[in-house]
Amino acid sequence: MTTNSNGNNPQSLSGFHYVSQGFKLVTLPGIKRFVLFPLLLNIILIGGAFWWLYGKLGEWIPTVMSYVPDWLQWLSYLLWPVAVITILLVFGYLFSTIANWIAAPFNGLLAEQLEAKLTGKTLPDSGFTGIIKDIPRIMKREWKKLAYYLPRALLLLLIYFIPVVGQILFPIVWFLFSAWMMSIQYNDYPFDNHKISFADMKSTLAKERVRNLQFGGVVNLLTMIPILNLFIMPVAVCGATKMWVDRYRGGLIGG
Repeated sequence: MTTNSNGNNPQSLSGFHYVSQGFKLVTLPGIKRFVLFPLLLNIILIGGAFWWLYGKLGEWIPTVMSYVPDWLQWLSYLLWPVAVITILLVFGYLFSTIANWIAAPFNGLLAEQLEAKLTGKTLPDSGFTGIIKDIPRIMKREWKKLAYYLPRALLLLLIYFIPVVGQILFPIVWFLFSAWMMSIQYNDYPFDNHKISFADMKSTLAKERVRNLQFGGVVNLLTMIPILNLFIMPVAVCGATKMWVDRYRGGLIGG
């Protein structure tokens, strides 16, 4: 039975554990300076976006509720909170995706530096110079994630327009999908640092789908909570990097 540096068996560790580890790892000496830019960017983009969103909820909720047939308006008191959750879920993931696009090179650098600290092994071309050189490849990788996300998201959005059933079912299905996408988004940074293909990364994560849905689900929830959502990006990068070191690194790169 293998154990990690803390003496734990990684097989028994949940996705929740790795999010909690992320909160600890962002404060490590030598790591905090690599957290700074993703953190500031997240505060500006996510903070501003959610401030705008909360101001718009009053206008959008009646529009969303208009899809409920007149003969079911008596269910409005139940469907109203569902509509709020739906909007928060959709826009929470959208805002996070935009922030991650902009911060991708710096998130990759954070994952690289944390992995080096956890393993004692530094990647070739590490540091800002290596990341700048890799920006075209990093952006290509972000496009792959977007191409994977968009058709599935649009298909799921059709569920919402099924009267009543769609309004109730959609938040559940969308939350699970967003949790999976959050796991892909943040786990991809350490995988991509080792030039592991997007297809291989998805296949590897799918083998531990429950653990990764747990991880992505917690990140997704924290993205919707004011104040906490300002800090979640670097926390999630660190948590995913810890999961890479514990769960995937040895089997994929032999170290």
